[in-house]
Amino acid sequence: MKAKEYLSQGIWLDQIIDSKLEQLESLKSLATKVTATFTHTKVSGGNDVRSPAENAIVKVIDLENEINADIDRLVDLKREILETINKVNDLNYRLLLEMRYISGKSWEEISADLGYERSWVFRVHGKALKVIEQKLKATKSN
Repeated sequence: MKAKEYLSQGIWLDQIIDSKLEQLESLKSLATKVTATFTHTKVSGGNDVRSPAENAIVKVIDLENEINADIDRLVDLKREILETINKVNDLNYRLLLEMRYISGKSWEEISADLGYERSWVFRVHGKALKVIEQKLKATKSN
């Protein structure tokens, strides 16, 4: 895996979580529109049949559990990525990489925060990625 792909994993997982949170809000909205039935129905064979409201609630709970698992993975992944970034000696490289891949800032935000032109930010980013690439190769060979 290339350095940029490795570092970008956190950004992508963060976006997936945001998407699932939007789905969750939509599902919760739909669940409140479902009419509850007040009878408990059993079909032959003794299997319980859920009402539409119960089905909606189960789906909400399942999605919430999935989101929580994704958040746990994101925290672990960001910790691992940060450990890799912290192996970089150059503070400019480290700061830029943390701003981009840990904080998820856009190039415009990074440029403004650091007070440099975007072209400078891209040049430094390219150099920082080469250092990360070396760190990943060294880790892989050990």
